[in-house]
Amino acid sequence: MKHVSSLSRSSAFVLSILLFASTLCQGQTARLNAGALKPFGRSAYDQQNGLELIGSAVHFGFSFQGDTCSIDAYVPNAGAHGYLQYELDGKYQKRIRVSGDSKEPIRIKASGTGTHKVWIYKATEAHTGPIFIRQIRAKGVKALEKPVAPLIEFIGNSITCGAASDPSEIPCGAGEYHDQHNAYMAYGPRLGRALHVNYMLSSVSGIGIYRNWNSDGPVMPSVYEKTDLQDQSSRYWDFKAYNPAVVSIALGTNDFSNGDGKTPRKPFDPEEFTRQYVDFVKLVKSKYPQARIALLSSPMVKGKNAEILEGCLSAVKKQIDAAFPSDKAVETFFFAPMDPHGCGGHPDVKDQGLMAEQLMPFFRKLLGSRQ
Repeated sequence: MKHVSSLSRSSAFVLSILLFASTLCQGQTARLNAGALKPFGRSAYDQQNGLELIGSAVHFGFSFQGDTCSIDAYVPNAGAHGYLQYELDGKYQKRIRVSGDSKEPIRIKASGTGTHKVWIYKATEAHTGPIFIRQIRAKGVKALEKPVAPLIEFIGNSITCGAASDPSEIPCGAGEYHDQHNAYMAYGPRLGRALHVNYMLSSVSGIGIYRNWNSDGPVMPSVYEKTDLQDQSSRYWDFKAYNPAVVSIALGTNDFSNGDGKTPRKPFDPEEFTRQYVDFVKLVKSKYPQARIALLSSPMVKGKNAEILEGCLSAVKKQIDAAFPSDKAVETFFFAPMDPHGCGGHPDVKDQGLMAEQLMPFFRKLLGSRQ
């Protein structure tokens, strides 16, 4: 009969302890610091490595095990608030209000105890203010990356932001302007998901090419290069971070606006609009030389003004094509007119879906074999 040495018994005992400890650790809550996340869209990190979500629909993903995860999120101003929204296991869930005075983390509950995937999106735009993420806590939590796919950048105004589109929780006329924002359901993100491509939004409510809804500026050409799309910001966006296959520009609604009817406003100037639009397209092409450029009209601009806008966009296309003869031609898309159902004359969530449907064949053709 063989005898097991005391050393062997000792080793077996230590191994069993280690295996038991490993099993316990696997069941414990882990922390994923924001610095390990892989955000997609306009974002930045602060000095404490917190993730600053800036642009509309900027998003990040993570997986976790079990049935619960928590997210430490906040806005820097105690009296302010913003909104996130999320997908759980591929299905859209809801918007989440994040307040500056909130003390509790966001908790997401899943059905079942297996592995789950969550994608978090910023529902509100850059000018509403940032939302910061510090960490995520859950069992087996890991950061996710977006799949490799072509990218569309959507440049635009409140329509592109998904602003004033969702009064399902707070009705039109109540709360603050951004209480009805829903970037996830805006036409750009919907197109991106339907076409299985990546997307990012560079959009500002009320903004135009040569003048804004009720002011002369700062206009999109003045803010586009800034990380947070703010004219006075000292932070410049790193355009090398992304390489879009297509850049979609949907501006003009606010240039045609009559404003509030109180502030003096000159008639729309087609020549100035066209001149500054051409300069802006040249700026975009300097950042992304290989990208296809798409110029979209506005479903909110109707009648004679729609004809003028379409004529201006056609003139911009003609000038850019002549200036860059070896590049692929600029493409234009003219929306059918729409009677919007959102707040303050904006498209609502359903209208945004109709816009995405109109655009689908156009963008599918633009992407071609890259889709």
